[in-house]
Amino acid sequence: MEYSKEFKAALSNFSSTEKDRLIFRLLKKDKLLSKKLYFELIDPETTDNKRDDMEETVQEKVLQASKYISNQKYFLSVIRKISAEITEHVKITTDKFGEVTLNLLLVNEILKYNEDLSRQRFDNVYKLYLYLINKTVRALLLIRKLDADYWMEIDEYLDPLKEKILRNNYLSKLFINNGIDFKWLTSDQIPVNFDQVIKDIRSRGFLR
Repeated sequence: MEYSKEFKAALSNFSSTEKDRLIFRLLKKDKLLSKKLYFELIDPETTDNKRDDMEETVQEKVLQASKYISNQKYFLSVIRKISAEITEHVKITTDKFGEVTLNLLLVNEILKYNEDLSRQRFDNVYKLYLYLINKTVRALLLIRKLDADYWMEIDEYLDPLKEKILRNNYLSKLFINNGIDFKWLTSDQIPVNFDQVIKDIRSRGFLR
């Protein structure tokens, strides 16, 4: 929504007390904005601190969720909630690096349970596997937008991820069937036009 000059001028004419009341009223209705302003204005923790906390949260919650791998519908719902927490962290801190590393960490943590996942019927884990592929693709798209100085550190997440994918027969085949080349799981091997590559893959009905 765009605001007219007249509307902005009217807001500017509010007294300090009126502005304060309006701000607090809006913050009560928008918890995410409230958290973002708190972080930007007075939170003693840095973005790095917040990212470290989120890493621990991801590891702990995936470990808890792993008890329910046999109930794939519930397991995937828990994973989506963890993903939502990562998204909230990024919105609050604008942590672009963390948006990549935390999502790659999430996929890595899930694939620690390859042995348990491999005991499930493929029909039961298909949605989860497709979700993990799309998570990985999204991370690769974001990597291309980051400065290359970050790539070596990001590869510390991509290298073990590639190993885990290749150890999972069904998942690795699903990556291939959806047009994803494993060489792209190294930062400097991601095609420069990767966004267009993925658009072409999706236009052929894959990654869905």
